[in-house]
Amino acid sequence: MSIDLQSTIKKATDFAERATIEDKAKNYEAAAQAYMAATEWLLHATKYGVMDRPMKHNIRAKAITYVQRAEEIKKMLDNKPKNTQAMASNENSQANSRNGKKSDDNDSPDSERKRIMQKFEANIVTDLNVTFDDVVGLEQAKTALREAVILPVKFPKLFKGKRKPWAGILLYGPPGTGKSYLAKAIATECKSTFMSVSSSDLLSRWLGESEKGVKGVFELARERQPCIVFIDEIDALCGQRNDTESESSRRVFELARERQPCIVFIDEIDALCGQRNDTESESSRRVKTEFLVQMQGVGTDNAGVLVLAATNIPWSLDTAIRRRFEQRIYIPLPGMNERAAMFKTHLGTNTFHTIKEHEWMQLAQNSEHYSGADIGVVCREALLRPIRRLGSATHFKRVKNPESDGPPEVWLTCSPGDADAQSLTIDRIDPDELCEPPVTMSDMVAALATQKPTVGGNELVKYEEFTREFGREGS
Repeated sequence: MSIDLQSTIKKATDFAERATIEDKAKNYEAAAQAYMAATEWLLHATKYGVMDRPMKHNIRAKAITYVQRAEEIKKMLDNKPKNTQAMASNENSQANSRNGKKSDDNDSPDSERKRIMQKFEANIVTDLNVTFDDVVGLEQAKTALREAVILPVKFPKLFKGKRKPWAGILLYGPPGTGKSYLAKAIATECKSTFMSVSSSDLLSRWLGESEKGVKGVFELARERQPCIVFIDEIDALCGQRNDTESESSRRVFELARERQPCIVFIDEIDALCGQRNDTESESSRRVKTEFLVQMQGVGTDNAGVLVLAATNIPWSLDTAIRRRFEQRIYIPLPGMNERAAMFKTHLGTNTFHTIKEHEWMQLAQNSEHYSGADIGVVCREALLRPIRRLGSATHFKRVKNPESDGPPEVWLTCSPGDADAQSLTIDRIDPDELCEPPVTMSDMVAALATQKPTVGGNELVKYEEFTREFGREGS
């Protein structure tokens, strides 16, 4: 995911300036909110922006100062009597009136909604240059996703009445199998707005902010439809709920008793009265409940919005959340032919190598249980091995330049016993006359030996059991 770094930092700066103004005016609650908004934008910039290390360090240092000031304000407000706070607020309002200024409306529902939606504008991915042709294998998953996503977007008139497109699709499987890559390919194929969010984007330390974030994502998606909301690692956001009685639930029933006769309608009661366990916080429960409500689309129009989620541990998802994802597609480890193709892709079509065609299949046979990400790491290691040899090489020979541009002959590393070998070290060779050493099969085998698969056989059994019970095959 890439972002407009300049725009993101400007938004953070705007919030920081507003925070300073509110702080000086003693509007402390508004100042604290603005400080935290500035912090979130700065951290978003360091997470998704391309920058050098000193710049990232400076931005994080600035974010820490904003958080510290926000915490100081919060402590001050907690220790300050409520009537004193009210008097200060009234004094500020009166001062604004005397100066001909309107009272600050930044805390109004509309401005709050706008602030949250602006925050998630940066999560819209624009560099969608991945197609289904770039995804190796997974033919069943591609077919299912074309039916579920691409056809309804391209031909909406076919999906009317009872024939409705799927609203939620879950991609699950071992890590590194290309779930996120496949999600981006879907957005490219159907030319939809693609919003990528994670639990870290939605969860906040401030009371109520996380639920507002979930709601803001869906509101922005409805404005930008057709829109795909991709939630990576959804298990971190919507794990199984284990609830204990909360203060808020007690207040609801106290109010109901005061208003008798009264009907209390509780939607998603499992979020309130699930199995008792003290491990889950009330804020986490509220986030999940808001997510369920938004996916259900109660009182809203979710047509044109698809929620696409990915997880490595589907069995940990809350049952109600799992039900919202009507299609659950297993993205397994690549087969032998897919692994051979991945070795070629990750090594690069323009890379100088001496690997023969039948040797790709040998590599595939020796890489059972390797994911696409594992194979990528193997190829990166193999690409570096010839460079390491250059540093320790003692003999080179002159060969014809394999590239069209440059000098006609270049220096290539060789063994001391080579008939054309000359005693030479790399520091004595002109950079333009150095031949890129080829990646050999020995490099690939050695790299494969150093990188073990990240997924074990026992874990694969759990995925297969979950697929038999709740999902469908994607390969």
